[in-house]
Amino acid sequence: MYAIIRDRGQQYRVEPGQTLQIALTDAEDGSTIEFNEVLMVGGSDTLVGSPLISGAVVKATVGEVVKGEKIIVFRYKAKARYRRRTGHRQKYTEITINDIVVPSK
Repeated sequence: MYAIIRDRGQQYRVEPGQTLQIALTDAEDGSTIEFNEVLMVGGSDTLVGSPLISGAVVKATVGEVVKGEKIIVFRYKAKARYRRRTGHRQKYTEITINDIVVPSK
């Protein structure tokens, strides 16, 4: 069974037991969070929302805060001897999907 959830403008395909990185949240390590914006639940019986499935919830456990890959930012102005090289590493929150709860028909 899998679900497609929406979290702050991003959509994720999740399955129970899966670990993924989402945008940084202020939840504590080990706490449980719920995603109420479930767009679709698939598997043997598929449910598609319009746009959301009412009553469907995806439960996850919050892990640690991790940093993504380094992105190089290079600013350059031609003929002016202006060159600036900086880097950026975005912070993410790791979550582990525990359960997908679907309302009964």
